[in-house]
Amino acid sequence: MNINDMVKAQESIKEHIDGAGQTDEAFLSEGRIIQLVSFTLDEVVYGIDILRVHEILRIPEITRLPNTPSFIKGVINLRGNVIPVVDVRERFGFPQIEVTELTRIIVIESDGRQTGLFVDNVSQVIRISEKNIDPPSDLIEGVSEAFITGIGRLKDHLIVILNLKNILFERENERSGF
Repeated sequence: MNINDMVKAQESIKEHIDGAGQTDEAFLSEGRIIQLVSFTLDEVVYGIDILRVHEILRIPEITRLPNTPSFIKGVINLRGNVIPVVDVRERFGFPQIEVTELTRIIVIESDGRQTGLFVDNVSQVIRISEKNIDPPSDLIEGVSEAFITGIGRLKDHLIVILNLKNILFERENERSGF
């Protein structure tokens, strides 16, 4: 699945709806628009800045590496590039589920390197105004600081916007294992 095809499909819809049910004209007047590639884990919608996404893949052969953290599923060969694959479920401490026809790898770029994110299901491209994004709550400790940059409000749904810098390595000293 090509990310450009997802964007074109979303842009072909005449009216885009934000959290208040407004059309594009009103939507654009609210400030900068962020486009997110959304995916689900345990029925929660997460978003990644579309500018960080290189492509979305069906599950290829993954080569497991010895002596790596358990959340690193292994590496894949993507047109001659070896890319680590992070199991986002395991990284977030969620229980494992079976791989389905909808399971995907989202190839992102963070800190100048590509990483694959192993997710349950890629949903769509979401357009959201920056005004509808709140910082992570102070009530949520630990995971919010490490993995979340904000919470987006879209109609009656919430989208958890991820901090990609910490998905692969939360702390600098974790880099020694890779």
